[in-house]
Amino acid sequence: MNTKLFRPLFCHLIIACLLLGFLPAAGADPVTETNADGVAKSLVKVFATVRYPDLYKPWAKGQPNDITGTGVVIDGKRILTCAHVALFASQIQVQANQAGDKVSASVEFVAPGIDLAILKLDDDTFFNAHPALPMSQQRPATKDAVMVYGFPEGGNTLSITKGIVSRTEFTAYNYPVHGLRIQIDAAINPGNSGGPAVVGDKMIGLAFSHLSKAENIGYIIPCEEIQLFLQDIADGRYDGKPGMFDSLQTLENPALRAFLKIGATVQGMVVSAPAGNGKNYPLKQWDVITRIGDTPIDDQGMIKLDDNLRVHFQYEIQMLVKDGKVPLTVVRAGKELALQLPVPVNPSIVLPHLGNNYPSYFVYGPMVFSAATRDFFLGISSGEYGDEYLKALVFRENPLITRFASQPAFEGEQLVVVPAPMFPHKIAEGYSNPFTQIVKTINGVPIKNLAHLVQTLRDCRDEFITIEFWGDFSESMVFRRTEMLAATDDILTDNGIRTQGSADMMTIWNAKPAK
Repeated sequence: MNTKLFRPLFCHLIIACLLLGFLPAAGADPVTETNADGVAKSLVKVFATVRYPDLYKPWAKGQPNDITGTGVVIDGKRILTCAHVALFASQIQVQANQAGDKVSASVEFVAPGIDLAILKLDDDTFFNAHPALPMSQQRPATKDAVMVYGFPEGGNTLSITKGIVSRTEFTAYNYPVHGLRIQIDAAINPGNSGGPAVVGDKMIGLAFSHLSKAENIGYIIPCEEIQLFLQDIADGRYDGKPGMFDSLQTLENPALRAFLKIGATVQGMVVSAPAGNGKNYPLKQWDVITRIGDTPIDDQGMIKLDDNLRVHFQYEIQMLVKDGKVPLTVVRAGKELALQLPVPVNPSIVLPHLGNNYPSYFVYGPMVFSAATRDFFLGISSGEYGDEYLKALVFRENPLITRFASQPAFEGEQLVVVPAPMFPHKIAEGYSNPFTQIVKTINGVPIKNLAHLVQTLRDCRDEFITIEFWGDFSESMVFRRTEMLAATDDILTDNGIRTQGSADMMTIWNAKPAK
């Protein structure tokens, strides 16, 4: 054979095959058809019937809504999925790829902050034919080829999309949780949530979100975050991720450096407002945090994880936390100090998230009361009730606005809100609608929280009930107590409300008054 003629012919054949897709190009996706089949055996489609809270009718749940997502089998005969697939689910079933039957499941653990959940199946024999998908112990590198598996909308069968790892960063998830997040350019659509992203034959993370304003920008929760979640629930309880909630600013401005009398070699982040006000709180205003553990922090608050990856220094909190504290080095008034900073898993805020809980409420006469939450405020501010309500909150200096990011003024403080317009009844004649207003006092008693409001109304024996609200231009409302009690039963019946309050509030209402 004439090898001189064969070599160019062979090269042209290879190029043609590459163009036609018959051969893999150099650096192409390493997932083969064989291990793709293996990955598929570990996948399930999740069917959930959810009933979300009705934040503006807290005595009722939303209408049942059927949603789908994806789950993946992990060690311990468990299924991992996203929290937003399982939150407020009244029924969950899973179906293996290409299977004809569904298996009942229940939510064992859920972490809304980091968007992860564990499902437990009623029938463990399912796992005999569906093994756990191995998790990668290494963080993927930028440009690594990745395959995303799931059951997105638009079809019933398994979907596999291809892309690369675009970037990795430490960023906000759902308030107040921060964590590592990986961006990929593989297509992720509704229904993909909870499906694994795979490099080679190992999972590198879980698909959970995509950027709606751009094409092919998706996000996955890396295995590093998943492992932290699994370590947390190992004791049978989910506690949450520790975090730092002090207000910080960069040390880039020359005048700021001069004001702090910081030398040119000092780098770090400036504490503009400590999270704690007590004398024993370790951080003070104008402290410069220069190191977390032994890791130096630069003037933008970043640290180096490797030669190609810089992330915010708070990434190290989840690695260094011990007994609820992390070691910091700060420069204060020119002196270097070593501190132990408390990093709580649930920061104390006056407007908390609902999480996976339905709101507590109490109906009294034509009014309903509930504990204000971030969810309630965000629904108002997003325009669900129109811009006029949000403008009114600002104009009246409603505490939903003025205390949105505040810590409780005392242990157990809640803002008690009127979450719905008053029910129509003759005893409310002439009063303006108190919707979204925050209760200040009942008969002159400052209201601490919803339970305290119920207790105050329960124990009251005065002829009149006087309700005052926080904020400017708010009416004070006066009712006859006996008329309020009589009106309550009529209102509950007329509006189809089964109970006067949530179970926790009715326990207080039905208890004997304190002597």
